Amino acid sequence: MTDSLDTAQLIAIASVLGFASGIRLYLVLFAVGLAGYMQWAELPAGLQLLAQPWVLGASGLMMAVEFFADKVPALDSLWDTVHTLIRIPAGAALAAAIFGADSATWATVAALLGGSLAATSHFTKAGSRALINTSPEPFSNVVASSAEDVLAGGLLLLVLAYPWVAAAIVLLLVLLALWLLPKLFRFVVRLLRRLTGGEPATEQGR
Repeated sequence: MTDSLDTAQLIAIASVLGFASGIRLYLVLFAVGLAGYMQWAELPAGLQLLAQPWVLGASGLMMAVEFFADKVPALDSLWDTVHTLIRIPAGAALAAAIFGADSATWATVAALLGGSLAATSHFTKAGSRALINTSPEPFSNVVASSAEDVLAGGLLLLVLAYPWVAAAIVLLLVLLALWLLPKLFRFVVRLLRRLTGGEPATEQGR
């Protein structure tokens, strides 16, 4: 994964891993580890631990748990809330591990980029799911969650062969997220006020 790629391509890969981690962290861990275990890609030293059988088993189990938990209304938002403290640092760590200790400067840059992208995708996902959970029917949760599965998995497949294409898609998604996040933030604030009984009547009527 690293020997035949230049620094810019490695940054592109780091950005994809960071962004995808904010959506489906355990899918990223399992997919990267499986790619190394099956020798589909040569993992950098910092990521080789993911290819160990016991780590693959643990990440695969958590991937399966997340797959089902993310499709249950309300449980998906609870899962997202808990993983606010997990996905963002994990995205930073995965991105930094692309470079490892041999290039501390680029590893730091990658960590900042990966963490920022993980935060962007995570909060967009969490806010969107909170909005969807206001709908009484459960099917929209399944559709949204399945779309996230396809998006994260597709980015991981694409980045192995075409890192620049995958990074360009991430850039477009980040721009979309930056447009959505203020709207989602306002919605979540209004929802919390309504749940706690603190929303003014003028806000309720809007």
